[in-house]
Amino acid sequence: MSTNGNLEWLLADVLRVPAVRHALVVSRDGLQLAASPGISADEADRLSAICSGLLSLGHEAAAQLAGADSAPRQVMVEFDGGFLFLVAAGPGASLAVTTAADVDAGLVAREMQHLVVRIGSHLSSPPRGTGDRTGTPAP
Repeated sequence: MSTNGNLEWLLADVLRVPAVRHALVVSRDGLQLAASPGISADEADRLSAICSGLLSLGHEAAAQLAGADSAPRQVMVEFDGGFLFLVAAGPGASLAVTTAADVDAGLVAREMQHLVVRIGSHLSSPPRGTGDRTGTPAP
């Protein structure tokens, strides 16, 4: 399932890593920008919302621990069935990858970083409007 076909091909390299299940590009506010094939729209939307919350917590933790200008470079959650990896992927966007438990975490992290470096300009999400229904960008 992909929201943006132009981004789907960019996820292919990460998906080739053994034990990787899904990859998504997520906006800071929890919108799914792209998702790998094989994930349902509902599952991708839920995962996007989860990623947004985790990234928000990561930003607050970085600000509290390292200063207001600090931001998380990555967030990783390990659970019984696998991992969720999140990395910053441009202004307002992140790359999320879910895996099985037996994945080579170092290989996933390396592939994610290569992907972000290679195509970072494609993985950005402009801020949404102010909510006043005029389409006026937020300041």
